[in-house]
Amino acid sequence: MSETAVSKKDPYAALRFKDYRCYISTRVLLAIALQIQVVIVGWHVYSMTKDPLSLGLIGLVEILPNFSVTLFAGHFADIYDRKKIVMSCLCVLMFSGIALYTVNHMVPDLHKKLALIYLIIACTGFARGTLSPSLFSILTECVPKVHYLNSTTWNSTLWQIAVMVGAGSSGFLFAGLGYDAYLIMSGFVFCAIIAFSLMSPKPHLTKKDRKAPVFSSIKGGIKYVFSNQVFLGALSLDLFAVLFGGAVALLPIFAQDILKVGPQGLGFLKAAPSVGSFMMAAVNVYWPPIKNTGKKLLAAVFCYGVCMIIFALSKSFLLSVFILALSGAFDNISVVVRGTILQQLVPDDMKGKVFAVNSMFIGSSNEIGEFESGMAAKAMGVIPSVIFGGTMTLLVVIFTAFKAPKLKNLNFENN
Repeated sequence: MSETAVSKKDPYAALRFKDYRCYISTRVLLAIALQIQVVIVGWHVYSMTKDPLSLGLIGLVEILPNFSVTLFAGHFADIYDRKKIVMSCLCVLMFSGIALYTVNHMVPDLHKKLALIYLIIACTGFARGTLSPSLFSILTECVPKVHYLNSTTWNSTLWQIAVMVGAGSSGFLFAGLGYDAYLIMSGFVFCAIIAFSLMSPKPHLTKKDRKAPVFSSIKGGIKYVFSNQVFLGALSLDLFAVLFGGAVALLPIFAQDILKVGPQGLGFLKAAPSVGSFMMAAVNVYWPPIKNTGKKLLAAVFCYGVCMIIFALSKSFLLSVFILALSGAFDNISVVVRGTILQQLVPDDMKGKVFAVNSMFIGSSNEIGEFESGMAAKAMGVIPSVIFGGTMTLLVVIFTAFKAPKLKNLNFENN
């Protein structure tokens, strides 16, 4: 379909392109698989240890290899075939589910089982760190530039549906299949491999690209981000909001010890932010945040912090689910704005490197945030640690509003 054949105001513009449909199918299937893994591994580890720090360690062992490889992965995404990189990483993720299933059935010793689970999660961290820059860079090859905002919005919308389905169904999968549900995770990744294989991304390489020195290339990506107040402000805002404001790693404790709702309730708690995010994303498809974008971003992250404080104080399962859904709605605004900034303002030959820096800010903040949550819960107690994190999020927003005026005044309506 030609670029002129699709109206710029068409809310379904991106979905009319075949490569984009294959791309988003891959993202959806992979997101479902990873949510199943997160929920079941979290429950698995906590059921063996009864220690909140062990949940934080899941994030730590995943982020260390992720963090170590991300910048190099961004460089390779800009000089090698992105499709081959993505396919290789998807295969690693598929076999990780099989490995988790095998460990559970064949390793009776709890200490050895726990160590092997952490090792497998470390391997998935390596694969995800390598995968992310290439997968994001391919997104901009699937649609014309005029539809970047629409493709980012749909990307967020359908990803949130996938997270909602994956998290919500994982509790029921576990109740019905136990730890055999790890094989279901691998099945979803296998389907993602099939969907991705149907894509035909446009070539982005030249002979000059392949000669780029590794460290010089990485340095260029870092310099590009840190010299731009809009990029740096948006990434820093999300980094510290997720680092301090997230309670996701502690949800097994809330489900088991505070709200007493079991693994099925944990699935609903995990799915709730995605429900709210999906509802906000559906609104953004028709009314994207192109006016007063920066101010809306700051307000959304501030409200996210407030939601975390209310969640910590809640003793009602229904209220907790509602507040988590509300936090997901506010978080979606941040996701859409940051994704659009990356797509619209970054040159194609820099996308892998810049997204690698973005991954170190945002992707790593999720896992480091999990570790921080586990440490804080161990030191302060579960509820005080979440209140502390929400309060820190509010302070970060206020600081960013004063220190990054270009971000505060960002307005996509003028672009």
